Amino acid sequence: MKKIKIGAKNNPLALWQANYTKFCLAEKNVEAELIIFESADKEDTHFSKEIEMAMLRGDLDLAVHNLCELPTTQPEGLIIAGISFREDPADCLLIRQGEATSQLFGLKNGAVVYASTTRRKSQLLGYRPDVQFKKSYSNVPTLLDQLRSGDFDALVMANADLARLRLELDGIEKIKLNIREFTTAPAQGVLAYLCCADDIETRRLVQRQLHEPNISAVTNVERKVLKILGGNTNMSLGVFCERDSSGNYHIWAALADDWNQPVRRVRLSQSTTLGLAEKVVTGLE
Repeated sequence: MKKIKIGAKNNPLALWQANYTKFCLAEKNVEAELIIFESADKEDTHFSKEIEMAMLRGDLDLAVHNLCELPTTQPEGLIIAGISFREDPADCLLIRQGEATSQLFGLKNGAVVYASTTRRKSQLLGYRPDVQFKKSYSNVPTLLDQLRSGDFDALVMANADLARLRLELDGIEKIKLNIREFTTAPAQGVLAYLCCADDIETRRLVQRQLHEPNISAVTNVERKVLKILGGNTNMSLGVFCERDSSGNYHIWAALADDWNQPVRRVRLSQSTTLGLAEKVVTGLE
């Protein structure tokens, strides 16, 4: 078995993802090494062109990213070979210790909130139309420092990111948001393993050693909703699907035309995934 070369951007989350994958492979007695890439665009949530080109040239075997940030169609020659287990997919609200109020989500009137996506903004406004939003282009550790220093009254972010980075929340209170009410991005909390479509050896390795088919069953439904609606990961769309112990599927979805527009919601259940995504889209129209 060849040594697997894993490409990663030089930021905290990307490095955690790559190192986690390297650890998982080591447990399967597969050797791997990290190839780190600097990104000129600090806002970019997708893989840099440098990593894509390196994979297509054969300089890399694998790249790892948050599945919720990947478009539903990959660049020609690349393929999602498998996905990981699912970290807690819910969003959470972070507020400075001692400043939470008795109002909804603990936010004071007119609270200034950092929310990185139109989905988070539209859903939060649906519950708290008085909040205001402030931009930041910082990484997660810096955002926490900005919260502590008073740049924001609160932050909304993925619970999975906090769990993966194992960040200290000294002076900060975390409020987990109900995923069935504050619906998260399709496939949030899941890692995607990308490789070249013609790299059969790496594809087989991912399928046998890393892929989680039970998670794939529900995230495929979530991402199919996204694909039918155009595949734009920046749209104000939340979709969460789960399978219960009896094998039935339950799905919650929320969609707004923009960050400041009303949110439309759908909740469906059925015994199979057949036509489930299509029914969700019809209900959101």
